[in-house]
Amino acid sequence: MMEISITKTDKPQEKPQGVLGFGRIFTDHMFLMDYNEEKGWHDARIVPYGNLEFSPASAVLHYGQETFEGMKAYGSGGKCYLFRPDMNAKRSNLSNVRVSIPQFPEDDYIQAVKTLVKLDADWIPEGDDSSLYIRPFFIANDPFLGVAISKTYLFAIILCPAGAYFGSLAPVGIRVEDEYVRAVRGGTGRAKTGGNYAASMAALARAQAEGCAQAMWLDGVERKYIEEVGTMNIFFKINGKIVTPALSESILSGVTRDSIITLCKDFNLTVEERPITIDELIAAAESGELEEIFGTGTAVVISPVNKLRYKGRDIMVGNGDTGETSRKLYDTLTAIQRGKAEDKFGWRMEI
Repeated sequence: MMEISITKTDKPQEKPQGVLGFGRIFTDHMFLMDYNEEKGWHDARIVPYGNLEFSPASAVLHYGQETFEGMKAYGSGGKCYLFRPDMNAKRSNLSNVRVSIPQFPEDDYIQAVKTLVKLDADWIPEGDDSSLYIRPFFIANDPFLGVAISKTYLFAIILCPAGAYFGSLAPVGIRVEDEYVRAVRGGTGRAKTGGNYAASMAALARAQAEGCAQAMWLDGVERKYIEEVGTMNIFFKINGKIVTPALSESILSGVTRDSIITLCKDFNLTVEERPITIDELIAAAESGELEEIFGTGTAVVISPVNKLRYKGRDIMVGNGDTGETSRKLYDTLTAIQRGKAEDKFGWRMEI
């Protein structure tokens, strides 16, 4: 077991009251660990939350060599749970391989998360739409301006109490992006690295300017196959079947995506993981066969979609309300996550 030194803050903050929002409030402590070629990963420590100090020449600032993850801890009835942290640990290493960051032992990864969350467990909000968001990340910090693989790294974990990502389970609109592309075959699309998100900002700004919450990406070659949404994997209920784009080198393998597919099959719904074109989707909407659209992700859990904006045209989905399947999946998954329902899949980890 990894040894972790703990230095507790002598200036604990007051816990936030009221609406939490997302990603702007942080807990009292953070986890840090260093890497160099001589020692490997070393000096695991939990310290008071604060600014990091590194050179302005650090590789991460100039060439973007970094990865991150998103996880959540849930509180209910005095207990605290993580949700499938093993999948985040595995995906983190897959992302690290793609951008040449050293592998991190998965058991140590989970231990670091558990130790930090346990220390700051009194920050876990218990509201039905609230959780403690967990952000582990790796950054390259060689102070060197040449384009090269860094020899030193920092692994860090920070926590923030958070409410619903979009404010509620109310449906949102998404804009189909047909000019910019997020990723292509052989690129970094299935790695969780910041460059993918930087590449999405222009499309996000355009979507928001047109009254939509997010942009939906088409493939980078033919510009016709649906891939994912800015912060979510995407699902469609078409004529009673659940359809979602098959995973590829340009689609992130979502933990929530995998969980939703499992739940859909448990509900005896037919699930198709396959290529789906924007033309097929528009045709399904026009024929009335498109019943629901919803996005999935750690931050949003499930986000129903009631409008597609494509080439200046708004295409409404269903009756504009949260669909029956979206609601059932959200209620079931969050009940499992919070320890309020049977966990027959073995997803929940109590701290």
